[in-house]
Amino acid sequence: MHLECPEERLGRAPCGGASAAAPRAAAGVPRARGQASLEEPPDGAPAGRAGGPGAGRRSNESEVYDDGTNTFFWERETDALLSGGVAPELVALLDILRAHTLTVLFILTCVLGYVTLLEETPRDTAYNTKRGIVASILVFLCFGVTQAKDGPFSRPHPAYWRFWLCVSVVYELFLIFILFQTVQDGRQFLKYVDPRLGVPLPERDYGGNCLIYDPDNKTDPFHNVWDKLDGFVPAHFIGWYLKTLMIRDWWMCTIVSVVFEFLEYSLEHQLPNFSECWWDHWIMDVLVCNGLGIYCGMKTLEWLSLKTYKWQGLWNIPTYKGKMKRIAFQFTPYSWVRFEWKPASSLRRWLAVCGIVLVFLLAELNTFYLKFVLWLPPEHCLVLLRLVFFVNVGGVAMREIYDFMDDPKPHRSWASSLAVAPSLSRSCSSWSSMNPQTLTLSPAFYISQCWTLGSVLALTWTVWRFFLRDITLSQGDPAAEAAEQGRRQCGRRCGRAWAPAWAGRLLGALRGRGRGAASTIEN
Repeated sequence: MHLECPEERLGRAPCGGASAAAPRAAAGVPRARGQASLEEPPDGAPAGRAGGPGAGRRSNESEVYDDGTNTFFWERETDALLSGGVAPELVALLDILRAHTLTVLFILTCVLGYVTLLEETPRDTAYNTKRGIVASILVFLCFGVTQAKDGPFSRPHPAYWRFWLCVSVVYELFLIFILFQTVQDGRQFLKYVDPRLGVPLPERDYGGNCLIYDPDNKTDPFHNVWDKLDGFVPAHFIGWYLKTLMIRDWWMCTIVSVVFEFLEYSLEHQLPNFSECWWDHWIMDVLVCNGLGIYCGMKTLEWLSLKTYKWQGLWNIPTYKGKMKRIAFQFTPYSWVRFEWKPASSLRRWLAVCGIVLVFLLAELNTFYLKFVLWLPPEHCLVLLRLVFFVNVGGVAMREIYDFMDDPKPHRSWASSLAVAPSLSRSCSSWSSMNPQTLTLSPAFYISQCWTLGSVLALTWTVWRFFLRDITLSQGDPAAEAAEQGRRQCGRRCGRAWAPAWAGRLLGALRGRGRGAASTIEN
C-alpha cells in the first residue's frame, strides 16, 4: 500500500522526488476591445480565472460578462501589456496618460499660479494658515489619486478608492499630531476647525429612569421610551447596515453587536453615555436598531450575490432608458464575492476572525472616547466624516483580508488594511495619552471576573478545537492510525523528524499555510 506523503497531497514535490504537478501557464494576453467574453474582475479576482463562463471561478464568486469597452477609462492593464510584448517604456507612458497625470498637473499649476500671481494675500494669519494647510492636503490628494496603487474595487471609479486611501494617510498624520498635544491644546486646535467646538458637552442621562410604563405620568406613561428615541436610532440602523455590507456574515455581525453591549456595561464607569436601561441595551439596540440593520444588510447581500453582472459600454446601449440604467449601475459592484469565513476550519482563520471582531469593537470604542475627550458633539460633521471614512477604507480592508485568507499570495494589496490598523492604534494612543484619568478608572471586580472567565473559555475552546480534538478523535480509528503511520514513514524517507499532526498544523498556521498545510517539522 502506498502511503501518501503530505507534500504529495498538496501537489508539491514528493519526498526525494521531482514534482508531478505541471506548471500552469500564465494567461496574460490582452483581450481585444469590443469582444464579448467573461472578463476577469478587476476587483480582486486572482489571475487566470477567465476563459469561459464559469471557468476557474471560485465557488463564491459571481460570473461577470463584459464587452470590454466600459473598463477602458483609467483601467491599467500593465501585466497584460507586458506579457503581450509591449515595450515597458510605452506601458509606463500609457499609465501616465490613462491616470490623467498630466491633466491634473496642468490644472494644479494653473490654480497655484493664479493664487500666487493674481490674488492678493490677506493679512489674517489664522485664515492664511488654514488655507495653506487645506491647499497642501489637496495637492497631496491629487497626487495620490493619480499615482496611488489600485485596490480590489473599481466601482464607481478607481480614483474614488484611491482618494480614500490618501485620506487615510492624512487622517493618520492628524492623529500623530494630536498624539503630541495636551488635552487642552487638542481641544483648542479643533476650535480652529470650527469655533463652536472646545465647549464641554452636556451630560445626558440614558439610564436614570428605566420604567417602560410610568403609571405616575398620566399624560404620557411611555415618556421614557420616547426620550430614548433620538438621533442615535437611525445612526445605529444605518451603521449596522453598512457594517453588514463590509463583513458579509450574519454571525460575525451579531457577535460584534452583542459583545459591544457587554462593553458598554463594563465601561459605563468611564463613559456616562454607556449607562443605559436594560431594554435600551437589548431591545432597542440589539434587536431593533442593530438587528434590523443586519437583516436589511443580509437581504442586500443576497440580492448582490444573485444579481447578473453583465456590463456593456454606454455607447453600445441603444435606448436612453438603458443608458440611464447603466449610469446608475456604475455605482454598484463590478462583480461579487460571497464571504465564507469558516472560522472553525483552521487555526489561521479562527485567529483572523477573532482579530476582525476585536478591530470592529476597538473602532466603536474609539468613536465614543474621542468624542468624550475632545468634546465633539455626536451630531457634528467631523464625527460623521470620520464614520464615512472608516466605512470606505474599512470596506476595502475587509475585502483585502478575505482575499488573503482565501488565497494567500504575496502580490495581494494591503494598502487599506495597513492604513486602518495604524489609525485605530493611533486613536487609542491619542485619547489615552490626553486623558489617562479616564482610562485608569478600574471597573468593578465582578466585571473583571466575567471578562477573565470569557477569555479563559475562548482560549480553552481554541486549544481543544485545533490541538486536542484530533488526538481524541483519532484514538481507536484505523484510518487515523494509518495516516499517522504514513506521516512517520514519510518523515524517515525525507530525513525529517516526525512530529504529531497538531504540531504540524501549528507550524503551518504560523507560516501562513492554514490547517494541515505542514505535517512534518524540518530538522
